[in-house]
Amino acid sequence: MISVSVSIDVPNLDEGVRFYSSAFGFEKGAAPIPGLVVMRAGDAELCILEKAAGTKPAQGSDDVRRYERHWTPVHIDIHVDDFASAIAKAIAAGAKREQLFEDARHGSVAFLSDPFGHGFCVIERKPRKS
Repeated sequence: MISVSVSIDVPNLDEGVRFYSSAFGFEKGAAPIPGLVVMRAGDAELCILEKAAGTKPAQGSDDVRRYERHWTPVHIDIHVDDFASAIAKAIAAGAKREQLFEDARHGSVAFLSDPFGHGFCVIERKPRKS
């Protein structure tokens, strides 16, 4: 068996927990060490990690953490039944909507970013046809 969790660096732990709770209903679980909160929603798990802007993500790296909008080749897809409501909740919590692709047949997709500059998608879940 395998399980996957997603870790998200944020400059302020409380604000990270607030956003992902308000936007998507993640609930605070464990806080095993200072600066780390594990959140859960259904089978999904997020690890919110407080990391200061300007710090290096790894020893020897020339890159630094930044929390203005940035691109990364890895992002979160959040699959939802109520597409419009999920987008509205995310925006009310502080997300920014960047693009919207509407597709009544297969399900729509919205590209957004969280308050920390991380991109994510909200994907409309459509019932599978047999």
